Amino acid sequence: MIVVLSKGIATHDKEMVRIYLKDRGFNIREQSFGEDAIIGASGKGVVDVRELGLLPGVERVAATSKPYELVSRETKSEDTIVTVGNVKIGGSRITVIAGPCAVESKEQIMETAARVRESGAVILRGGAYKPRTSPYAFQGLGMQGLEFMKAAGEANGMPIVTEVVSPELAVQMKDLTDMFQIGARNMQNFELLKKVGSLGKPVLLKRGPSATIEEWLMAAEYLLASGTNDVVFCERGIRTFETYTRNTLDISAIPVIKSLSHLPVIVDPSHAVGIRAKVSPAALAAIAAGADGLTVEVHLHPDEALSDGPQSLYPEQFEKLMRDVEALAPVVGKELLRTPRPHHHVTSLDGAAPFNGAAPLSGAMPLDSATTAGGPSLGATTGAFNEAVFDGNLPVAFSGESGAFAEQALMRAFGEDAKRIQTDGFKAVFDAVLDGSACAGVIPVENSLAGSVHENYDLFLRYPDIAMVGELKLRIVHCLIADGRAELDSIRVIRSHPQGFAQCKDFLDKHPDWELEPFNNTATAVASIVREGAVKVAAIAGEAAAIAHGLKVLKEGIETNPLNYTRFVIISRRTGGKAQGELIAAPVPPSLGSGKPTKASLVFSVSDEPGSLFACLKIMSERGINLSKLESRPIQGKPWEYLFYADVSIPDSAGVFDAAIAELKTKTRDFHFLGAYRAAV
Repeated sequence: MIVVLSKGIATHDKEMVRIYLKDRGFNIREQSFGEDAIIGASGKGVVDVRELGLLPGVERVAATSKPYELVSRETKSEDTIVTVGNVKIGGSRITVIAGPCAVESKEQIMETAARVRESGAVILRGGAYKPRTSPYAFQGLGMQGLEFMKAAGEANGMPIVTEVVSPELAVQMKDLTDMFQIGARNMQNFELLKKVGSLGKPVLLKRGPSATIEEWLMAAEYLLASGTNDVVFCERGIRTFETYTRNTLDISAIPVIKSLSHLPVIVDPSHAVGIRAKVSPAALAAIAAGADGLTVEVHLHPDEALSDGPQSLYPEQFEKLMRDVEALAPVVGKELLRTPRPHHHVTSLDGAAPFNGAAPLSGAMPLDSATTAGGPSLGATTGAFNEAVFDGNLPVAFSGESGAFAEQALMRAFGEDAKRIQTDGFKAVFDAVLDGSACAGVIPVENSLAGSVHENYDLFLRYPDIAMVGELKLRIVHCLIADGRAELDSIRVIRSHPQGFAQCKDFLDKHPDWELEPFNNTATAVASIVREGAVKVAAIAGEAAAIAHGLKVLKEGIETNPLNYTRFVIISRRTGGKAQGELIAAPVPPSLGSGKPTKASLVFSVSDEPGSLFACLKIMSERGINLSKLESRPIQGKPWEYLFYADVSIPDSAGVFDAAIAELKTKTRDFHFLGAYRAAV
């Protein structure tokens, strides 16, 4: 049983709770659990939970039916997100840990760290102490290896995780590692668990080769009960009758653990299969099953590795795996986590200092001083752009209420703990970014089924000081959401955004008697049911909106096509006016990719004469610039005249793109450069 204490509880009241529990036969322990102070009560005591909950200073009582109280989802219903250095594990992002099985030399770990970081890994793994079956096998470099690893992590902006094999070593290693790993062989080394837990650092807990899921959960309970709040489960295969692979990857353990515990779970496909060629398929299967991340062994020369060479990927294979994970992530409603690279002082092209002293996040490109009337000549910035800065003290704006798809996109890009502003419409998002009350905004611009969100494209023309600086794609799964008392047969009115109606047309066509009421946001439609207490009204929105407002899902997956994605863009404010066009604090989260922009969005019109549009397309074709989108829209107030919206690739050569933009301006009217950014997968 867990007793959660009120914040600021008086010492006298806490002591009375302790006495109350002891007098009734409980063993008690005090500790912090996240932001809560708790008293854990175990043993054969008997208590009236309602009476206990009425004691002064008691916020709530969680009486679990499981022996693993702190780990259980009954104690904490929301998912725990574990923080390791500048990395978060859990939530809506997929976190990838990579590195060699063992640290063999300083040169080896430094180069490996650089290679896996370049491919997208955010935590560096490596063994300094290696428990091996044979006493004659390589046992690791010890503390020297850990020092090499720490240096490699710092050089590449990566926290490190390494295995600890004894309580005595845990104390020595504490200041050199960011996360302890409890290996499979030590999962039930209870003295080690208690010591590591007491040090308060994050822990990666691997499942023992013969351990049941409950035994694994109880091992995590030891860690939490000893003092740490941050534990990540790691499934690495169990021992079965099958001998073809090193172990048998228990894919089913992923959803089982996530249903039983609030702690995140990742998968080690390297140890699970033990065969290099099978690692990537197993890794992708783990992501599809809901894993929060991967830990993968990578070696520069696997054939020469001192430990686990046959299961270690070549850097090129790891890079391919990361591309595949990035492509798969949106299908399971997640985004591949990226973090800032180490930043060295960068001056702007005109010699000015960077925008401010905050830690930079790569991915956006300041527009140079050659900008004219809404469209820049990018100049050298396409090749040597300033890294952007995200001011975490300012919120990010989105349209709608809690649970909106735009909020999900915001959390995917900026993290679950990002500050945010709810607005009542897309125009209000642009206003918040323009007046500086938000450092960025998240807006939808296109859906794979219903097409472009023309309202937002029009807003870019009305707000020339706002630019696109990033994009991401979110899979849209629509649900029919209603009051807990409602049944499908009782529904008479359906509320949603018009796009929601369009994306669920086939489902709605089966119920022609339903009345459709449009709202400006799907989550707002859900919130209206709560405000009105309506029982005969349902809303079309995502499951997150139902959870946020305490409603139930009558039917899930009602969209016409399961390949339903919405493209969101991150918007930021230009400074210096249209003549200068710089982006201030262009807050492109690392999760959207780092490096030079690869895509740009343009709007232009052409003269009313034969071949005028062809001449514009020819400019891009001759320079090898791919056109991924071209759409026409009527110009308001000018009948039979049209604007063209285009998305184009940015070649590696900055000069090629600059020349194309310069020539395109001479062939167009009303040219607008909406922004340059990293293309989403």
